[in-house]
Amino acid sequence: MPSSSSAAGVPLPETLPLFPLPGALLLPRGQMPLNIFEPRYLAMVDAALAGSRLIGMIQPDPAEIDRIGLPQIYKVGCAGRITQFAETGDGRYLIQLTGISRFRIIDELSVITPFRQAQVDFSPYAADRSPGAGESEVDRDGMLAALRKFSDANKVPIDWGSIEQASNEALVNGLSMMAPYGVREKQALLEADTLKDRAEMLIAITEMDLARKDSDDEPRLQ
Repeated sequence: MPSSSSAAGVPLPETLPLFPLPGALLLPRGQMPLNIFEPRYLAMVDAALAGSRLIGMIQPDPAEIDRIGLPQIYKVGCAGRITQFAETGDGRYLIQLTGISRFRIIDELSVITPFRQAQVDFSPYAADRSPGAGESEVDRDGMLAALRKFSDANKVPIDWGSIEQASNEALVNGLSMMAPYGVREKQALLEADTLKDRAEMLIAITEMDLARKDSDDEPRLQ
């Protein structure tokens, strides 16, 4: 299959199998473990292993249903390469995807496979293939302050030693992937133009979430 471009030696195909999964955010160089058990997605992994080893992670749009009853999907996702694979005794696949590059869907294809496929365009996200792009623009102190507030408010333990050693890209993308926010917030983080934009958005979402929780905890007059 022809490739549109490549990322760190990984050819980027013109079509991808799609794995619609709400709340699942994959970003370049991030790692996502998946437990695959549905027959259609077992078939998807088989097809990926036989081809490019790439799977398009994408979120369903909860506000839209298409004409044949399938959930509509957002137009932007992230391709992940299968970098770990194991098969269990009960027929499940345990895989790990490593994020390669975001993509935009050009057209969803009519296919006979049990999984969805789409023609995709990687070209708007060329910077995804440059590790560390935009790191110097990230407000690291602001990120760490927001993380500390979130940790204190939610009683979540943080390995600060590992956090301090993480690069700005790993910090921003890792926290974005792990953040316990909804589909729309995760999609906004995915579609942020630059690493700096994603960091600022994550700080803003976190601060809004903390403010809402503070408001909900306030005593109300009877």
